Amino acid sequence: MAWLSLLLFLPSFCVMGALYWWFPRQPRTRTRSVFDAATLLLALAASIGFMLWGYRIGAAEVPEGLWKQILAVLYAYGGFLAVLVLALLLRPRVLRP
Repeated sequence: MAWLSLLLFLPSFCVMGALYWWFPRQPRTRTRSVFDAATLLLALAASIGFMLWGYRIGAAEVPEGLWKQILAVLYAYGGFLAVLVLALLLRPRVLRP
Protein backbone atom coordinates (compact mmCIF):
# COMPACT_ATOMS: atom_id res chain seq x y z
CA MET A 1 0.00 0.00 0.00
CA ALA A 2 2.94 2.34 0.34
CA TRP A 3 3.22 2.56 -3.46
CA LEU A 4 -0.29 4.00 -3.67
CA SER A 5 1.06 7.45 -2.80
CA LEU A 6 3.53 7.36 -5.68
CA LEU A 7 0.79 6.24 -8.04
CA LEU A 8 -1.48 9.08 -6.92
CA PHE A 9 1.17 11.78 -7.24
CA LEU A 10 2.87 10.49 -10.39
CA PRO A 11 0.84 12.82 -12.68
CA SER A 12 1.83 15.89 -10.67
CA PHE A 13 5.45 14.69 -10.58
CA CYS A 14 5.33 14.39 -14.38
CA VAL A 15 3.96 17.91 -14.77
CA MET A 16 6.54 19.42 -12.41
CA GLY A 17 9.33 17.41 -14.04
CA ALA A 18 8.26 18.56 -17.51
CA LEU A 19 8.18 22.19 -16.41
CA TYR A 20 11.63 21.80 -14.86
CA TRP A 21 12.94 20.21 -18.07
CA TRP A 22 11.44 22.74 -20.50
CA PHE A 23 12.09 26.06 -18.73
CA PRO A 24 14.12 28.09 -19.45
CA ARG A 25 14.14 26.97 -23.05
CA GLN A 26 17.59 28.33 -23.95
CA PRO A 27 20.42 27.48 -23.74
CA ARG A 28 19.81 23.74 -24.16
CA THR A 29 23.22 22.10 -24.20
CA ARG A 30 24.20 18.49 -23.75
CA THR A 31 25.52 19.26 -20.27
CA ARG A 32 22.21 20.75 -19.25
CA SER A 33 20.27 17.80 -20.62
CA VAL A 34 22.44 15.38 -18.63
CA PHE A 35 22.14 17.53 -15.50
CA ASP A 36 18.36 17.79 -15.83
CA ALA A 37 17.94 14.05 -16.49
CA ALA A 38 20.10 13.19 -13.47
CA THR A 39 18.12 15.64 -11.36
CA LEU A 40 14.79 14.12 -12.36
CA LEU A 41 16.03 10.59 -11.66
CA LEU A 42 17.41 11.70 -8.30
CA ALA A 43 14.11 13.42 -7.49
CA LEU A 44 12.18 10.25 -8.28
CA ALA A 45 14.55 8.14 -6.18
CA ALA A 46 14.33 10.59 -3.28
CA SER A 47 10.55 10.59 -3.58
CA ILE A 48 10.45 6.80 -3.37
CA GLY A 49 12.82 6.76 -0.41
CA PHE A 50 10.88 9.41 1.48
CA MET A 51 7.61 7.69 0.62
CA LEU A 52 8.76 4.42 2.17
CA TRP A 53 10.14 6.25 5.19
CA GLY A 54 6.89 8.16 5.70
CA TYR A 55 4.87 4.97 5.39
CA ARG A 56 6.97 3.27 8.07
CA ILE A 57 6.63 6.24 10.40
CA GLY A 58 2.88 6.33 9.84
CA ALA A 59 2.57 2.59 10.42
CA ALA A 60 4.50 2.87 13.66
CA GLU A 61 2.33 5.74 14.93
CA VAL A 62 -1.12 4.48 13.95
CA PRO A 63 -1.29 0.88 12.71
CA GLU A 64 -4.78 1.20 11.15
CA GLY A 65 -6.40 3.94 9.13
CA LEU A 66 -5.22 6.20 6.35
CA TRP A 67 -2.50 8.02 8.28
CA LYS A 68 0.20 5.77 6.76
CA GLN A 69 -0.75 6.72 3.21
CA ILE A 70 -1.19 10.40 4.04
CA LEU A 71 2.24 10.62 5.64
CA ALA A 72 3.79 8.69 2.75
CA VAL A 73 2.28 11.15 0.24
CA LEU A 74 3.50 14.16 2.21
CA TYR A 75 7.02 12.81 2.51
CA ALA A 76 7.17 11.76 -1.17
CA TYR A 77 5.97 15.16 -2.37
CA GLY A 78 8.38 16.97 -0.07
CA GLY A 79 11.34 14.88 -1.20
CA PHE A 80 10.57 15.45 -4.87
CA LEU A 81 10.18 19.20 -4.44
CA ALA A 82 13.30 19.49 -2.27
CA VAL A 83 15.47 17.94 -4.98
CA LEU A 84 13.95 20.10 -7.72
CA VAL A 85 14.36 23.32 -5.73
CA LEU A 86 17.97 22.45 -4.90
CA ALA A 87 18.64 21.70 -8.57
CA LEU A 88 17.04 24.98 -9.64
CA LEU A 89 19.36 26.83 -7.29
CA LEU A 90 22.44 24.90 -8.43
CA ARG A 91 21.72 24.81 -12.18
CA PRO A 92 23.09 28.31 -12.98
CA ARG A 93 26.32 27.59 -11.07
CA VAL A 94 26.87 24.14 -12.51
CA LEU A 95 26.08 25.11 -16.09
CA ARG A 96 28.01 28.37 -16.17
CA PRO A 97 29.74 28.74 -19.57
